[in-house]
Amino acid sequence: MLRENMLDLNRNTALAIAGICGTAFIGYCVYFDKKRRSDPEFKKKLRERRSKYAKQVGPSGTTFPDLRDVEAVQKFFLAEVQRGEELLALGNYEDGVEHLTNAIAVCGQPQQLLQVLKQTLPPPVFAMLLEKLPSINQRLATSPTVAQKKPDDVTTATITDVDDLE
Repeated sequence: MLRENMLDLNRNTALAIAGICGTAFIGYCVYFDKKRRSDPEFKKKLRERRSKYAKQVGPSGTTFPDLRDVEAVQKFFLAEVQRGEELLALGNYEDGVEHLTNAIAVCGQPQQLLQVLKQTLPPPVFAMLLEKLPSINQRLATSPTVAQKKPDDVTTATITDVDDLE
């Protein structure tokens, strides 16, 4: 009997201590967050970090790989083609075409890829793709990984013979 009372007391004490520690931890988190947010430099640093990220990602939301890194370009190409196909299968044609244009932008042989896409995509979707082609080179040129290089370092294929595909 005495032993059961002792165990109940130890269990209750342990639960009380755990509750007090949990409450103290949450209180510390709230205090630290309030102190961090009230810091005048916090908002400035947050804005700088967000603008730096926005510049990195670019207007289309895609960060292109370093075009000198063949493995990164191949990985990016395959991921963009796969994502584009998935979105097209789901009926999201705008975003699917966006990903396919990103893949065309880094493709070593864009004319052959366009020929394959012409045969596999429905005509309205392929027409959307052709409409977006002129913006590819502009997006690629404004990409941070390309913008940091000298113009003669860029070894991307340009897509100028779109009329041959129609």
